[in-house]
Amino acid sequence: MPRAEPFVTGLVLAAGGSSRLGQPKQLLPYGDATLLDHVLDVARACPFDQLLCVVSRELPGVDFSGATVVDNPDFGAGCSSSIAAALHAVDRRSEVLVLMLGDQPGVRASSVAALLARRGDAPLAACAYEDGRGHPLAFARSMFAELQALRGDKAVWKLLDRRAAEVVDVPIDGPIPRDVDTWEDYEGVTAR
Repeated sequence: MPRAEPFVTGLVLAAGGSSRLGQPKQLLPYGDATLLDHVLDVARACPFDQLLCVVSRELPGVDFSGATVVDNPDFGAGCSSSIAAALHAVDRRSEVLVLMLGDQPGVRASSVAALLARRGDAPLAACAYEDGRGHPLAFARSMFAELQALRGDKAVWKLLDRRAAEVVDVPIDGPIPRDVDTWEDYEGVTAR
């Protein structure tokens, strides 16, 4: 019997070098665990059939249960290198890839569910927050080869720009969730 819902892979990108912070941002305290633990908890609450997490270093104490960890030794080449590394681990049944950032704790599981429910069968979908387009992003299998070929740090946004007519923007309440790149960002997300 065919599946009623598409097989969905969630991908958490957590391979950054944290150069602006000077220490691994994935391990910063957040709630009663770490920043990455929080994001992984959100991802585990999403309707994913497979969960991948790309890292670039050992992250002691992080709970990776339910996720397949993918190492990206080329993380310095930007986010696109982490996506390419992860695509090798995506289940062959996967029809949709949802991209989440490991340093963006404000994303809610309900936003991911809305993204998946309202994307229809579009090849690309993005969250349309009150102040602009942001993560999570969804990509149909038909986009996997283009994702694999991306190079650089902002390449995924360039892909969305190139394919603008095919992108479904899913309205999500609230502002774009802040990602943590600096100490000011970290103080901002922990103050909420």
